[in-house]
Amino acid sequence: MEKIKARWDITKNWQYLFPFLGVALLLGTSYTIARRFLHLFELNNTLWEWPFTIGLSIVLYFIMLKFFLWCFKKLSTKWIVAQRWEMIAIFIVFAITGSFSGKLAAPLTEWLGLQQSQVAGWIYWTARILLIFPVYQVLLIIFGWLFGQYKFFWNFEKKMLKRMGLGFLFP
Repeated sequence: MEKIKARWDITKNWQYLFPFLGVALLLGTSYTIARRFLHLFELNNTLWEWPFTIGLSIVLYFIMLKFFLWCFKKLSTKWIVAQRWEMIAIFIVFAITGSFSGKLAAPLTEWLGLQQSQVAGWIYWTARILLIFPVYQVLLIIFGWLFGQYKFFWNFEKKMLKRMGLGFLFP
């Protein structure tokens, strides 16, 4: 525990939540991807189902772990945070927000009267992508606040919108 505490600049016990939540979410993601590959290779309900799933999950976990640690290293100079554990919280917020806004876009397009089966594909997907953008921006602030990173995400939003030419929204 002392290694984790030192590596992620943990000063209070509740901050252990983020490294452990990060590991749990990474394990869940690697398992989900492994199950998708299982169905892709049609190994479901065979002798190889669980060895394949467990083996691929472990391989994917370590590949993604190396990738995210590399990302932490690269982004630590760009994203100024007080403690390193906040980087994990920021990554979790980005992951949850992206997934949630993608899932939320389908019912919102349905609510607007754009069913995929009734309109041309290019209209449906253009509308859905354009709808995801503002939903994502709002959810990023909300989830950032829930994870204690409101200040980071508020500054991130202002910077991003200014780069897109929408800086007039923030005086």
